[in-house]
Amino acid sequence: MSTLITNIAELMTQDADHRVLKNAAVVVEGERISWLGPAADAPAADEAVDAGGRALLPGWVDSHTHLIFAGDRTAEFEARMAGESYSAGGIAVTTGATRTTGDFDLTRLALGRVAEAVSQGTTYLETKTGYGLDVENEARSARIASTVADEATYLGAHLVPAGMDAEEYTDLVCGPMLAAVRPFVRWADVFCERGAFTEEQSRRVLQACRDAGLGLRVHGNQLGEGPGVRLAVEFGAASVDHVNYLAPADIDALAGTWSGWDGSAGRGTGQRGTVATCLPACDLSTRQPLAPGRELLDAGVQVALASNCNPGTSYTSSMAFCVTTAVLQMRLSVHEAVRAATYGGALALGRESGADVDGERAVGSIAVGHRADLHLLNAPSATHLAYRPGIPLTHAVWRAGVRAR
Repeated sequence: MSTLITNIAELMTQDADHRVLKNAAVVVEGERISWLGPAADAPAADEAVDAGGRALLPGWVDSHTHLIFAGDRTAEFEARMAGESYSAGGIAVTTGATRTTGDFDLTRLALGRVAEAVSQGTTYLETKTGYGLDVENEARSARIASTVADEATYLGAHLVPAGMDAEEYTDLVCGPMLAAVRPFVRWADVFCERGAFTEEQSRRVLQACRDAGLGLRVHGNQLGEGPGVRLAVEFGAASVDHVNYLAPADIDALAGTWSGWDGSAGRGTGQRGTVATCLPACDLSTRQPLAPGRELLDAGVQVALASNCNPGTSYTSSMAFCVTTAVLQMRLSVHEAVRAATYGGALALGRESGADVDGERAVGSIAVGHRADLHLLNAPSATHLAYRPGIPLTHAVWRAGVRAR
C-alpha cells in the first residue's frame, strides 16, 4: 500500500543536505519513505492525501522521558513556584506511589502519556525506569517501558532510597538490579549530581552497565558545574542531558567528541560523539538557567531537544513547546530547533541511520528508505511553531507509515 502526500507548502527534511523543499510531495510505502521531491513530479500511488498547503516535518524524536510512574507532585511544583529550590529528593515521592500501583494501571498510565505525545507530533520516544528503586520494581518498570516506548533506559541510579546506604545501593544497581532489567533495556543512565550519585558512584554504574553491553547516557550538570559531562565524554556516552551549567572546558570536551565525525555524509561517518541534550521545559519548571544551546552549536556540538516528561520537574510531552522555547529564549533558529528535536534526538538514540545492528530504519529525518514518521502542521511553515507560541499546530501524524492522528 502506497500513499502520496502532496500539496506540501514546505517540506523540512532534516536530511544530510538540510533541504527545505517548497511545493513538495512524499510517497510512503508500508513503513518507509519511498520518494520525495517536487509535487509536479510525484509518481502515482494507491491513495493520495492533500496536505492543503501545510508544512511537513519529521516526527519529533523525544530522547529523554520518564513515563513509568504513578502519583502526583503538584504540591512540590506549587512550593517551587513560591520560591523553594529544586533538589533531587522529590523523586522519593513518586517512588512510593509507583511501587504501590499495579502493572495494569502503571501500563495504562504510561500508554496514555505516549498517546498524548503522539497526538502532538512525537513519533519516536525513549523512556526510563527510575521510580522503582528496588530490584523487583525496577525490573517491572523496565518490562513496561519496553512495551510502551521505542527505547527503554535503565535508571536505577536515579536516587538512593531513603534509609539505604549509598554504597550498598550502588552495589545493588551495578549487580542484581542490572541483571534483572538487562533483558528489557538498550540503555543505562545515571543521575550524576549533588543529592544523587557522586562521581565515583556514577563511574561504577557506567562501567558496570557498559560491561553488560548497554549504551550509556548521563544526567549531568543540571544543578551546577560538576563531573557529569566529563564522565559522559570519558565513557563515550551517547548523550549527556540537562547541561545547564557548563564550564568552557565542558563545551570544549563535548565538541572534541565530534571532531572525527562528518554528518554531511547523511548517515554520519567517523566516530559519533556525545550529544548534548537540552531540556528547556524542565529548566523553566525548576527555574534553572536555560542550557547554553547556542554556545554548544557554535562550538560544533550536536544538540538534541527533549521533553524530560516526568511528574516532578517537567510534566509535559510537548516537543513543540521545547522548540518554541529554544527559538525564543535559547537563540536557536527555527531550523536548528526543529533539527535538534528530530535528527538530534535520533542521533542521541543512535537511530539517525538505517545501519543499526537490529535493522531498525532511521528516524528523525525525511529521506528515502527512512521510517515514515511524519508531522503535518496546520501552518504553511515551521516558523509558525515559534511565531504562534502556545497554539496547537499538529494537523496529522504518521508513525512508521500508519496515520496516528
